[in-house]
Amino acid sequence: MLMSLLRVLILYPAVIFGIRLMGKRQIGELQPTELVITILISNIATLPIEDQSLPLLAGLVPMLTLICCEVLLSWAQLHSKRFRRLLSGSPQVIIRGGQLDRAVMETLRFSLDDLMTALRGSGIFDLNEVEYAVVETNGTVSAYQKADSRPVTCSDLGVRVQEDTPPEVLIADGCVSKEGMQAANMTEKQLEKLLKPHRLRAEEVFLLTVSGGKIVTLLPMEVKAR
Repeated sequence: MLMSLLRVLILYPAVIFGIRLMGKRQIGELQPTELVITILISNIATLPIEDQSLPLLAGLVPMLTLICCEVLLSWAQLHSKRFRRLLSGSPQVIIRGGQLDRAVMETLRFSLDDLMTALRGSGIFDLNEVEYAVVETNGTVSAYQKADSRPVTCSDLGVRVQEDTPPEVLIADGCVSKEGMQAANMTEKQLEKLLKPHRLRAEEVFLLTVSGGKIVTLLPMEVKAR
């Protein structure tokens, strides 16, 4: 029992480290090679845990080998378009000019249910609203709506708005974020000056976001407890 626990404590960080080396992606965004490597790593990691007679290196060495292969493949795909197409394929246009291409659907073995599910995920519930849609190499669908179905923007209305920066989190759960402070170009004295009118200290703030030197969100600690 103790040996199994020790093996888990060694293999678990190793798997996490390996996945982190492959990059930050969600399961639905994995390319075919990345998905295969992920499945193989998870299966290999379980072998030394289930079979105590296997040495720990029997799991670590194949895992590291697969990770190295994935890193090399990623490098090759980055520098060779032909190799990238060979491994990951190329995007396929499934709707062009508002017309559904059934031949492409058959080639991709893409059903209408698959297409409508993907479109609903983009907030589109009517196929007639789509002008152009592409099935990406990871299976996701990117859709471009027709002009009369797109949300109205300020440029459509001829309204000029001032550009602003997204709010930066300066304090989260009573802790000052150094990254947020640097991004907002603020010093500790400026932060204290910002909180002074509210009679709060940094450790008394649950959440503070700032944009353009002005407070966007300010939640004291007592709000968290409610």
